[in-house]
Amino acid sequence: MQADFVIIGSGSAGSAMAYRLSENGKYSVLVLEYGGSDVGPLIQMPAALSYPMNMKRYDWGFKTMPEQHLNGRQLVTPRGKVIGGSSSINGMVFVRGNPGDFNHWAARGATGWGYDDVLPYFKRMEHWHGGKSVWRGDSGPLHVTRGPRDNPLHAAFVQAGAQAGFPLTDDYNGAVQEGFGPMEQTVWRGRRWSTANAYLKPALRRQNCDILRCFVRKVVIKDGRAVGVEVERRGAIETITARREVIIAASAINSPKILMLSGIGDAAHLAAHGIDVVADRIGVGQNLQDHLELYIQRSSLQPITLYKHWNLFSKAVIGAQWLFFKSGLGASNQFESAAFLRSPGAEYPDIQYHFLPIAVRYDGRISPHGHGFQAHVGPMRSKSRGAVTLASADPNVAPEIRFNYMSHPDDWVEFRHCIRLTRRIFKQDAFKPFAGDEIQPGDGLQTDDELDEFIRNDAESAFHPCGTVRMGAVDDPGAVVDPKCRVIGVDGLRVADSSIFPRIPNGNLNAPSIMVGEKAADHILNQD
Repeated sequence: MQADFVIIGSGSAGSAMAYRLSENGKYSVLVLEYGGSDVGPLIQMPAALSYPMNMKRYDWGFKTMPEQHLNGRQLVTPRGKVIGGSSSINGMVFVRGNPGDFNHWAARGATGWGYDDVLPYFKRMEHWHGGKSVWRGDSGPLHVTRGPRDNPLHAAFVQAGAQAGFPLTDDYNGAVQEGFGPMEQTVWRGRRWSTANAYLKPALRRQNCDILRCFVRKVVIKDGRAVGVEVERRGAIETITARREVIIAASAINSPKILMLSGIGDAAHLAAHGIDVVADRIGVGQNLQDHLELYIQRSSLQPITLYKHWNLFSKAVIGAQWLFFKSGLGASNQFESAAFLRSPGAEYPDIQYHFLPIAVRYDGRISPHGHGFQAHVGPMRSKSRGAVTLASADPNVAPEIRFNYMSHPDDWVEFRHCIRLTRRIFKQDAFKPFAGDEIQPGDGLQTDDELDEFIRNDAESAFHPCGTVRMGAVDDPGAVVDPKCRVIGVDGLRVADSSIFPRIPNGNLNAPSIMVGEKAADHILNQD
């Protein structure tokens, strides 16, 4: 088994690279993926999003180590184990990030990754169905749409934002991110439009692109150059040869793990596990970041929330409507209204809202209060940093994940502000016909100490891990890849996925991860 380019991982960036690298027909591309098929309603139906991320069949099943500042809780860290990777199990929310995020990357040493540099790739990748705009693409593989927003609570949320003194925005992915407005989703004709659907399946129809189901053990490196990938398949260990390059796109959890198992990482850490050092890069696995969020929930005075469909009969009707017509409530992720706001003194938005007309958790647990609604809210640029490290030199053992959530004192100030800000929004006139008692945190929790305890017990990951293979200047000792996504110190090896982000962008990570795949493909094809 051999190919010009061997890509580890079929997720957001991996699928995009498979599509672009095979596009001109000059090179053979082989994608290595451990997970299986994405066929079936639990993945393809947008409203069923809470199912695949909680299923062993589709999720790697990672958990954090006990988080010291969250009362020792172990939080789940879903990563897609299926074609399309995490784009096949995520919430389908489409957010590019703020221009300031990418300009910050460039200032930190990721030269050529400023907003002006990445905007052409965002436009190239998307087919936006919101009309003509100089900021948006209209012919890319990735369809981007908006939900119908026909539940009156969506309008109430946006109107309440305006009443609270905040701006409105028609397109947070366009000229102005800041404000309240419609949320965008990677849904097309009622189906999840994952990178498997958008990029990988069209690429696999070409003669020069193929996929191999296998478990990646490590990259094979000879004389300082990556020459292949050691995999386990059908109980046997074999090597896949890469004639030109190996590209790792295995997530912010598995990409650093594969690098370390291949001898690339902090020399002392590798030596402790008996792994020979190929390249001493102290940054591998470090700089781990995520978005934490809270669900601020209120009961609804009117029985108009999605709770009325939380029964077997309604679910059957919704499922049948989706199955036969790809329409109805099953055809949206229900995240249809959003906001990006600035804290006092922030240069650009640092708070994100997802609004949902039901009180429910990501794991599918419904509020016992019945009809309700919620805002997911959290700060976008936490100063806390964690790490992914090896638990064992055995490739079959999951790595140790420590996000070190809430370890910076500013996190507590920012989260308290988010809670109080959300309460202020929910108390505006637009919500008066709808807003009942506060379900959580609960009106009884008001002091800083009370809110801090709520945060410790109830803050949840937004499932946006990134940063563990940081991109930067070649002379930066903490950088792992250069601005062309090349692993520093090893030839013929690149990493391109959310792990290379120097700092977490503002919003959900699927869109910037795809952008990285698009841009990395150009660097690879230009052989630079």
